Amino acid sequence: MMATTIEQEQEVQEPQKRSVRVVLLALMIAMLLAMLDNMIIGTAMPTIVGELGGLAHLSWVVTAYTLATAASTPIWGKLGDMYGRKATFLTSIVIFLIGSALSGMAQDMGQLIAFRAVQGLGAGGLMVGVMAIIGDLIPPRERGKYQGMMAGVMALAMIGGPLVGGTITDNWGWRWSFYINLPLGALALVMVTAVLHLPKKRSKARIDYLGAGLLTVGITSIVLVTTWGGSEYAWGSAMILGLIGLGIAALAAFLRVQTTAAEPIMPLHIFRNRNFSLMSVIGFLTGFVMFGAVLFLPLYQQSVQGASATNSGLLLLPMLVSMMIVSLVAGRVTTSTGRYKLFPIMGGALIVVGLFLLSQMDTGTSRLTSGVYMAVLGAGMGFLMQITMLVAQNSVEMKDMGVASSSTTLFRTLGSSFGVAIMGAVFNSRVEDEMAARTAGGPALPNAQLDADSLEKLPDAMREAYQFAVSSGTHSAFLIGASVAVVAFVAALFVKEVPLKGAGPKDRTDGDADGDGSRGEPVSAGSA
Repeated sequence: MMATTIEQEQEVQEPQKRSVRVVLLALMIAMLLAMLDNMIIGTAMPTIVGELGGLAHLSWVVTAYTLATAASTPIWGKLGDMYGRKATFLTSIVIFLIGSALSGMAQDMGQLIAFRAVQGLGAGGLMVGVMAIIGDLIPPRERGKYQGMMAGVMALAMIGGPLVGGTITDNWGWRWSFYINLPLGALALVMVTAVLHLPKKRSKARIDYLGAGLLTVGITSIVLVTTWGGSEYAWGSAMILGLIGLGIAALAAFLRVQTTAAEPIMPLHIFRNRNFSLMSVIGFLTGFVMFGAVLFLPLYQQSVQGASATNSGLLLLPMLVSMMIVSLVAGRVTTSTGRYKLFPIMGGALIVVGLFLLSQMDTGTSRLTSGVYMAVLGAGMGFLMQITMLVAQNSVEMKDMGVASSSTTLFRTLGSSFGVAIMGAVFNSRVEDEMAARTAGGPALPNAQLDADSLEKLPDAMREAYQFAVSSGTHSAFLIGASVAVVAFVAALFVKEVPLKGAGPKDRTDGDADGDGSRGEPVSAGSA
């Protein structure tokens, strides 16, 4: 009789598992859209400027997208908690696709910037929606098995973005850099609509508009400070200091409002959980070092090691493959054992070691050596990238899944903004100082970032001076990153290993072994 019951349960679970796999495929497509977009557009930007003009406003094409994404991220998460994950996610895809279509039809730089902001609004809901829906579908104990898939999507975006962007721009024109999103997004829409069935929600509480507005102002100020500081405006300028003051005031008022709002955008009680707060800190610091590394490694490879722009993307493979493999292994171990505390500790330690090793690169470092260093860094990121989201989601109740996912995503986004800004400022300052010292009285270079072709045209002495300056700049930038990563390592030591919700593999035949039926089985096509 028992055997018959188990067989019947397995027969029911098989179509559920297939449905979950289909939904996960759709979610990965949506995640790819959000991650791939900026990397494709980056390659197409010179062509876009050549046709539309507006070189002075070039940075706003990226800034408008980034601002809209960061500011809308926590709002999307809360909307999903209040009104249902599926409808909110589908809405974000539609907005992203509308922004993509409009951007492809832009006739001048002003229109492109505005439409990129629309696209960014949708993108803010894509990543949050993916993470929150996975949180609904799959119990934390089982979620580790899918970490490798998400790490693979990230690696595909980082490697494939420049290649796809260059191919599309050269053969179809830059407008297809935006139009390419439409068929992929439509496929994700159809798959999610047809297969994903989550319980419908309808909250009677009103949206915390005041909190949303204050948070938007605060995040916008922070992103503008990190984007403009040291480039558009001096760090001590009235504009930057004013934005810092505005950001601090807005965030202080936001925290005050969150204590009294009936349905706060970011309920502060989730930060009372030690693990959630630690994951927010680790996520911020991981974003800081990861995006800094992704920015400066190709620059070093092109300027010092003589790689082409395309090859520099491929030369990131040791880091990205290492990250994907380690993430997959860590996920499998987490699923089979339910234990995870060791992974953020190992991740923090490896990131510190990897960044320190990268800081030792100079003009004579071979590609093999730098590849090994990158693999060490990638392994560290593999231990941290998905574990931070997994532990954060495991630390909150189901009703707060959306805000937990959006908060973790937001902290990582803000960390990347700070990382690029701070490491970039240190890098540029060091390059300028070294060039001034080594080429005193010589002609000044047009900017601090030259590609391999431009370098070949320089006199030998100038080229050698520039290569030394870039290696010196990356040394300083990576040392800053290693110092920051030490904080992530220390934070990981204080993580408390709370049992992951959801039945483990050995408990499958024992019913609801963990006493949490709501999280023991995935929500799937047959659910509601």
